[in-house]
Amino acid sequence: MDFEVLLDDADAEGLEIKERPFRTYDGRIRGNNIYLRKDMDSTAKKCVLAEELGHHYTGIGNILDMSDTGNRKQERQARLWGYDKLIGLGRLISAYEHGCHDRFELAEYLEVTDEYLHECIECYRDKYGPCVTVGDYYIMFIPNLQVGKII
Repeated sequence: MDFEVLLDDADAEGLEIKERPFRTYDGRIRGNNIYLRKDMDSTAKKCVLAEELGHHYTGIGNILDMSDTGNRKQERQARLWGYDKLIGLGRLISAYEHGCHDRFELAEYLEVTDEYLHECIECYRDKYGPCVTVGDYYIMFIPNLQVGKII
């Protein structure tokens, strides 16, 4: 998914994207404004924007206090929304079919950062367990990501 598509999604929701010289955050959402750290490359901005859109669609209120269990749950839901939007199980299978052999090739194919992909795989492991079946494919998350076709 292109960064431009996410920008269009944000625009359709009445959200304005602004860049700021953050030192602490990569992104934040406040009201109808999504702020992205100015000095990130476009791939990183896309990953952050997906999460911030996840906050828009799944969260309510100020969740900056991560000592609160409810806030941590909202953070996880926003991240999961972003992972599903940019990666998803179907695109992991597509990458396998495309011939991606390692995490770096996979991140490049999916047009996400390696760190974002790593966090996605960990989140999917928590959500689905050690493996999941999707149609004629299996996706294993433990010990590391593996995709294969069921014969």
